[in-house]
Amino acid sequence: MADSGAPVDRGAWDNKLEFLLSCLSFAVGLGNIWRFPYLCYRNGGGVFLIPYVAMLLTTGLPLFFFELCLGQFGQEGPLTIWKICPLFTGLGLSMVMVAFFIGLYYNVIIAWAFFYLFSSFTASLPWASCDHWWNTEACRRFDSKNCTLHDGLMAMNGSCYYRDEVTPEQWRHLNATFMQSKLPADEYFHNFMLDISEGFHEEDGHHLQWHLSLCLILAWVVVFLGLFRGVSGMGKAVYFTALFPYCVLLILFARAVTLDGYSNGIAFYLTPKWEKLLEVKVWADAAMQIFFSLGPCWGGLITLASYNKFNNNCLRDALTITVANCLTSFFAGFVIFGIVGFMAHEMGVPVEAVAAQGAGLAFIAYPEAVARLPISPLWAILFFVMLLTLGLGSQFTIVQTVITSVVDVFELREHYMKVCVGMCVVGCSLGLSMCTKHGMYILQLLDDYSGTYSALMIGAIELTVVCWVYGIDNFMEDIKKMLGDYPTLKYYWKATWCFLTPLSVVLILVFTFVDYSPSSYGHYAYPTWANVLGWSISFTCIAAIPIRAVILVSTKSGPVWARITALCRPTAGWGPPDGHKDGRELPPIDSRTPLALEDEEYEMEPESSSQRATRNWSAQADEDDEEEEEEEEDGLHMKLGSRK
Repeated sequence: MADSGAPVDRGAWDNKLEFLLSCLSFAVGLGNIWRFPYLCYRNGGGVFLIPYVAMLLTTGLPLFFFELCLGQFGQEGPLTIWKICPLFTGLGLSMVMVAFFIGLYYNVIIAWAFFYLFSSFTASLPWASCDHWWNTEACRRFDSKNCTLHDGLMAMNGSCYYRDEVTPEQWRHLNATFMQSKLPADEYFHNFMLDISEGFHEEDGHHLQWHLSLCLILAWVVVFLGLFRGVSGMGKAVYFTALFPYCVLLILFARAVTLDGYSNGIAFYLTPKWEKLLEVKVWADAAMQIFFSLGPCWGGLITLASYNKFNNNCLRDALTITVANCLTSFFAGFVIFGIVGFMAHEMGVPVEAVAAQGAGLAFIAYPEAVARLPISPLWAILFFVMLLTLGLGSQFTIVQTVITSVVDVFELREHYMKVCVGMCVVGCSLGLSMCTKHGMYILQLLDDYSGTYSALMIGAIELTVVCWVYGIDNFMEDIKKMLGDYPTLKYYWKATWCFLTPLSVVLILVFTFVDYSPSSYGHYAYPTWANVLGWSISFTCIAAIPIRAVILVSTKSGPVWARITALCRPTAGWGPPDGHKDGRELPPIDSRTPLALEDEEYEMEPESSSQRATRNWSAQADEDDEEEEEEEEDGLHMKLGSRK
């Protein structure tokens, strides 16, 4: 509320296209470029699309549509949306914490892209040769293509040796030397930009790198400029961040098809290996990729949908975005592996020798390939501008999630810009720890723990709460009020939300635990305390759920089960605030009122008329409370069935 007492407008999308592009910009991120193509080749080529589509239908699409419906109907951010079931308001806090941690390190990656972009404005790319002060003796100074094509190995002095020309011991030494050699782009990334330490044990590893620090500050300034006007300003920014990457992908694709070795890269990417379908890990990789690519359970989708008009067709939007996300990932593979195939051809090595994923693809393998192209700075600039727009599109939503949650829960809508400034300053200050020589290790630790286990647990819990506590029939009625009818394939959605999707999320979680290995980077294994810190971050996010539930129950009076039962009912504030509740506003409930006074008897019916109105929109406004009390003798009856 503003000082004048008039409600401050929460904000809304100016048109439907802004929401659609915001979701697209959030879902299509760096993982589509540097993760999916690698998984595709590793898990059977084109065969990987079968488990990928299957996981889309059972996990990705249902969760995406579910969160859009939840946010659009409630018209609130992830912290305050859980009026649907107050006992689990800790879920919102968990989502915001996950989004906060991810936002911290995601903007550091954007800072790296800024640094590479600025470094590309030169006649010769600085990672194109081994003639710089940061290069070591391990840098490959000579073109080994003609040597490796004939099954030879090149020594560090540029001489080519063949197996029949040397002794077995000398051959093993040459092979070990060749394997330890590094690409110029590798040394540029690790030795110059990161100036990475050898581990947390190095005492001088806490010194800030001024060039990365400035790039990080710039990244947060850009995030602020995209968000300071609220959802309206963000809606304008996503026209660029959502659409420009496709322009660059098309340009890079047109260039890639003209390169030698392109067909080898594409064959490596798509050649089906049908036997891979029998491997559990292939299906697990598909499930994890679709889950983390679409970004549910971070609060971002709920936040974006909360600014929609009440009657927006979110089913159509969910189908559009999820299909576009998958097609983008698939198409990106043609661009990435086309150029990786060219790089392998130039080096005279198999494609698998240069195929990479994650930061290794974006900041080592791809820059190395680009450096071998004519007019290499132009292609480098295009590539890193694409990375920037992809990263910023996702970062806008991640940061907006945190800001919206703070603004909603503390009613600071008139101070939105101050909250935005505060979030960016805090994020930048904490992110500077990843601009030190230890920075890469900290970033990897956050990536390993902050958004993996906790996000999966949040997904399973939120589906269980809405479908089994609030009631799937009640939720379907809410969707009917928004869309004008039940969603197409009503029973498909009910089956996935109640059974298939929670089961698949739990299975992904189990597999993730089984497949767990302590954090490492390169040949450096993290110390025990670092892994303990990582697990602490992960479980701190989840601990918010039971801790908040215990606090809520303990602050009420009455029998414990009666408190829990009442806290499992939606409050009068659940639902849109603009009169879509069957044409009338619900009377407010004073949240400070205890469930029952100590001297009252507990055989009373705990649902008042205002509470029942939330559970049954068709209840009459003048329903008599005393008449209700006589109908229920045990006082613990929860009306969670379908609305009559």
